[in-house]
Amino acid sequence: SAASDVYKRQTLGQAHRASPMTDPRAFKIYTLTQWTQRPAEGPLPWAPVDLQDGFMHLSTAGQILETAHKHFAGETGLVLLEVHLDRLPQGRVRWETSRGGALFPHIYGALPLAAVGRHWPLTAHQGAFALPADLAPQD
Repeated sequence: SAASDVYKRQTLGQAHRASPMTDPRAFKIYTLTQWTQRPAEGPLPWAPVDLQDGFMHLSTAGQILETAHKHFAGETGLVLLEVHLDRLPQGRVRWETSRGGALFPHIYGALPLAAVGRHWPLTAHQGAFALPADLAPQD
């Protein structure tokens, strides 16, 4: 049931309040409309899926492309935001098991604009999204 799924997410999240990752950043994909219509001050708005689920979905650097392909396939005008998790109040971020059993960072509460670092256009070429050059792994 949906209530059972929420309970499982919250229970798993309680065990993973601290980041199991060493990178203090996570990433949020917004549509260009969501990004350009954000308030000049105050917290960033939640996407419809965030409002539905009761938390803001983010991805680690290694999860960005899978998230983009799964949830934004065929869309254009996307913006990738770099979120500095260490700029958020303690307890605001929970690492919870999600897609494929992987831990994903979720924000419970507001995401202040002050926690956002850089942002880039996130574009697909021939249907395949690519990371911005300064985020792509170096060979």
